[in-house]
Order: sequence, then structure tokens, then C-alpha cells
Amino acid sequence: MTATVQVLLVEDDAGDILMTQEALAALAHPSDVHIARDGVEALAFLHAAAARPESQLPDLVLLDLNLPRMDGREVLAEIRGDASLTHLPVVVLTTSSNEEDVARSYRLHANAYVTKPVDYASFVGAVAAIERFFTEVAQLPPHPSGE
Repeated sequence: MTATVQVLLVEDDAGDILMTQEALAALAHPSDVHIARDGVEALAFLHAAAARPESQLPDLVLLDLNLPRMDGREVLAEIRGDASLTHLPVVVLTTSSNEEDVARSYRLHANAYVTKPVDYASFVGAVAAIERFFTEVAQLPPHPSGE
């Protein structure tokens, strides 16, 4: 991991964006949070970052399922189908606890599926736990270019 954790948050709800940013800002190490408000915007960001050698892909993608223009399931399928992006850790962070959504996300190779807690403290705690796990506990694969 880099000194500053790069997070792509794919979320259209302004309140959830703010809570996620607050949760990440409260952690001991710094993070840069890039926001995509729909699936099309998320994929444009990722493809642009992957195409430029000087650009840095995110260390972690937090992906909502219910998005305008292109939903999170489609985004996840595209990420996993692109050799330059498939290594990215993607955590589905959504309001849905529907068993089919959970099963489909894992079939699409999400790294984890987290249902958004409804209260503020639990939400912030869940986001912090996700970030800590993927930056401090898990050993992630290297970038396909060997970086």
C-alpha cells in the first residue's frame, strides 16, 4: 500500500458519501477519496487511471449496488473482466441485504459484501473496519504491471 490510501467511493447518496469520508478521515493514516456518483463515472475514472502510467489506481473500491446510469453489478462485472482492473479489491457497500444481491456480488468476485448499517456510529465503524482490513491486514496482489 502507498502511504496515502487511494479509495474510489462509488456512491450516489450525498449523506453516505459524507459519512464515508468522515470515517476515512478519522483513521490514523491519510486517504484520498475519489467520488464517482454512478457506474459510468466510476468506470471512466478507472479506465483513465489504468491507461496512464503516472496515474494511480485506487487501493480500494467501495461500490454501492443501486446506482444511476449503470448499476454496481455491471460495474463489478466490468472491473473483473478487465485485466488492468481485475486485481482491485472491491467491497460492495450497499443498503441491500437481499440474498440474491449477496450471492450475485460474490459470483461476480466481489472481495466482500457489507450491508450499510443504518445508524451513524455503526456505519462509520463498518467503513473504518473495511479500510483497516484491506490496508493493514490483508495482503493484496501486486498491480498487473508489477508496481
